[in-house]
Order: sequence, then C-alpha cells, then structure tokens
Amino acid sequence: MAAISSISRTKTPIRGFPVYVSKSRSGNGHASFFRRPQIQAAKFSAAVSREQQNRREESMSVDTLQRFLDLNVGRWNGSLFQFDYKGNLLQKVTTKLVASSYGEDELISLIQTLYIRQPPASTSISGVDPEPEWAEYKIKETNMFTVDKYLQIEFFPKERAFTLRYQTAGMLDYVLRQGVLGEDDTGEESPKNLKLPSRQPSVVCENCLYSQDKDMRARAFHIMDPKGVLEMLLIFIEEKGHGVTLLPSLENSKDSTNRLVPFLGRWKGHSIRKRSGVYGATIAEAYTVALLEIDEKGQVIQDITSTTSDGDITTNVRWRGCIYENLVTFDGGFQITLLPGGMYMGCPCDVAKNVAESKSFHLEFCWLESPGKRQRLVRTYDAEGLAVSSTYIFETKI
Repeated sequence: MAAISSISRTKTPIRGFPVYVSKSRSGNGHASFFRRPQIQAAKFSAAVSREQQNRREESMSVDTLQRFLDLNVGRWNGSLFQFDYKGNLLQKVTTKLVASSYGEDELISLIQTLYIRQPPASTSISGVDPEPEWAEYKIKETNMFTVDKYLQIEFFPKERAFTLRYQTAGMLDYVLRQGVLGEDDTGEESPKNLKLPSRQPSVVCENCLYSQDKDMRARAFHIMDPKGVLEMLLIFIEEKGHGVTLLPSLENSKDSTNRLVPFLGRWKGHSIRKRSGVYGATIAEAYTVALLEIDEKGQVIQDITSTTSDGDITTNVRWRGCIYENLVTFDGGFQITLLPGGMYMGCPCDVAKNVAESKSFHLEFCWLESPGKRQRLVRTYDAEGLAVSSTYIFETKI
C-alpha cells in the first residue's frame, strides 16, 4: 500500500460504508494498575494464564490453517476472465491449478502450481493441429509465516470463503502473457492488443467465494493502479476434479445490458465480520436488509440496513447513483462493475482520494449463483489504506 499511504491527509468525517476498527492494547497494558509488592503473585498468575491462552490460540490457529489447506487442496480446472473497469471482456485464458499440502501441525504448508494453456505459436505449421502447450507458474507457499505477513488472509471456514492480498500482480501478468501471447511473448512492457496490470499496483485483492451447490469457486481480483484507480478486474472460475468440466461462461452475452436486473429488489440476510488475519476473531454478526431499485428518474437507489445480532445497533447507508452500460457510479464515490454470470465487483472510484482525505473504503465481490440467492464478500480498509476486516454476507430475495 506504499503507493497510496504516503499521500498527505486532511481530516474529514468518514462517510459511506460503516467500518468498525478495533483498537489494540499493548501486552503490558495492565501493568500500571499494580502498585504494591504483594500483587506480584497475582501478576505471575496472570502471566501464566496468558501463556496458556496463547497456547490455546496457537492450537486453534493451526486447526484453522489446516481447514484452509483442506479447502484448497486438489486439482482445479477453469478459466481466467479479464475485464476492463466497465465490465467489457478483454481476454479468456484456460487454466489448471494443482494444490497439495505437506507437513504437520505448525509446519503445514500449501503448495500450488498453476498451468496456463498457451495459444499456438505464430511459427506453427499451417494445417497441423499441434498438442496444446502449458506454461507453469509456482505460487508462493501458504504456511503459518506467509498467511499473515504476506497474504493477510481472512478466512470464513463454515461459509467457505476467504480474501487475501498480493504485493504485486506478477502472477496475473504471467498468466495473461502466457495465455494470450504464449511463445510469441517478447517480454515487451506493453504488448499490442494485451492490457497488463501495472508493475506497481496500489492494491491487488483476491475475494474467493465457493459455490453452495457444486464443487466450484470464483476467485475475483481487484487491481488498482499506482494512483488508486481501478485498472482491471479478473475472475478465475474453477471446478474441482480430473475430468473435463463445463463451467459457466463469463463471455459477453446478448443480454449484457440487463446485468443489473437480477440484483434489483429487496434482499434479506446475515453477515459475519472478522478482523484482519486468517485467525481473526469474529467482531460481530448482524442481520441485513438490502434494497436495490431504479426510481422514476432512472437513478439507481441502494439502501442497506444492518442490525447487530443482539438488536442494540442499527446502521443504515443509502446511496444514489447512475448507470451507464455496465458501470454504476454512486454519489458517495463508490462504483459497481456489473459482470456476466450474476456477478459484480465494487470499489471506490478513487482509492488515493479516500486515503488522502482519511476516509475508510472497501472492496466488494458479489456472486448471484442462482436466482434469489447471493453471496457477498467485503474487504474493508482503514483511512491508512490497511486491511482491517472482512465481511461475509449471505442473502435471499424477499
């Protein structure tokens, strides 16, 4: 986030999506309350209790990581779809992902190798149908060290969803080069007819949602350029198995102008918010009611009400916006790109502006896999541009 976090900031009220940021305490935060020698025994007892608690948390952390690995292990056949910020399909690349694990307890690791189908080279013999060539990419191992330091994974085990970050877009750059150019790639920075992600993007965020009906998943990537503006959107649609699968296509369809229609109406659901980190505890659960409609003036109205599970706090956010083709832009500085396949991806119109004005922001991925049911995954960042929490929402239309 260095590309945007260094921008000067002016304090302004935070508006838009409600954000809850927990304040951390130092490890010796209670030491100032112990003033007499006879309290030393109590301090020692408290230290022992903390150590025991830390051991329990470590055990739970290993268990959570193991569940994350189990969810990802296997052979995943699929395709990568690249869209511009307006939702227009740019490229489609066939991929295979093979994931396995090794080690035990705190030494467990996830190994992933991505295979990218290359197009025939320009030097191929005319009239001959060559066997497809596959390029190989080794993904950085996932283990107890990398999940927090590099990936900053936030994992929802029961809901089968997770979100994580990448420090660069190197993997996606490689997939596009090999899948579109193949052996004809000369290594130039801006190849003709191929849009590549920036070398130094300000944000690379992956939101992953698993199908509730099939052994299938959608991994959606937001890529923001160095200035904090949405550069492109990429989605892997993958199904687990060894055979040839018929995955839903995200290629442009004739009804692309009606991509908003499936999301219109009133939605009722339940949300779970967790603080940053794969082992982050649940901050809060809430009941949600979301309304999306078009008024008589043609404006898009989004109204979201969230009530905590204990009923003590209710929050309402109402936005007005306009739609042009497949891009919805709201007055609050938030935009939604409507995609094929019952999906949309949302982000600020200008992340750098949010950071400069000390405003929090969020990135969202929504998947309406079947009519009347949808999943949403929201990753929230604070005014410094650092990920602080993620929220999973499941909703049904009422």
